Amino acid sequence: MADAASLGVKRERFEEMYAGQAPWETGRPQQAFVEAADRITGSILDVGCGPGDNALFFASRGNAVTGADFLESPIARAQRKAAESGISATFVLKDALQLSDWSERFDNVLDSGLFHVFSDEDRVRYVEGLETVLKPAGHLFLLCFSDAMPGTQGPRRVSQHELRTAFSKGWQIESIEPAVFDVRPEAKAGLFDGINPKAWFMIARRSA
Repeated sequence: MADAASLGVKRERFEEMYAGQAPWETGRPQQAFVEAADRITGSILDVGCGPGDNALFFASRGNAVTGADFLESPIARAQRKAAESGISATFVLKDALQLSDWSERFDNVLDSGLFHVFSDEDRVRYVEGLETVLKPAGHLFLLCFSDAMPGTQGPRRVSQHELRTAFSKGWQIESIEPAVFDVRPEAKAGLFDGINPKAWFMIARRSA
């Protein structure tokens, strides 16, 4: 388990980001999920949902969607967006490292930029939690920072090998494709040398 100090630092960093508008808070779903939308049927857990743009996109398509985040600020933003748009979705305060304690089960899980924030140790715990909340034969759709992204700004880079290792037991990886993260223009210019950060988009099925 991560120690309390590291969790505190992580929480403080994200609270600072959400005090304004986080780099990834574009008001739109990430394009990788839009392109995969026709493959995503049934109930959805958007884990680490942030301000809810992906969750609300799928809820608008008729999916039963629950968004979960460990900070109150983005959950409040997501709830406000849902109310303003008249879209029905559930948003809850939940730590992604405590998914194993959750009794709900989902047909699909979305992860947009969460996996890459975890240490090696926490990745193991997170994947175990995903196995708990995802129904047998359910699908995980995961967008993470890629090791093809130059420089050191932004989150930890993730390789295809790391993804395959993390999901080597109890999962069937159906695809890992290059993608990008859509970020706010000022973040693109100031942090990422004018480009959208390079990403991997993985689709994996939990073993039945």
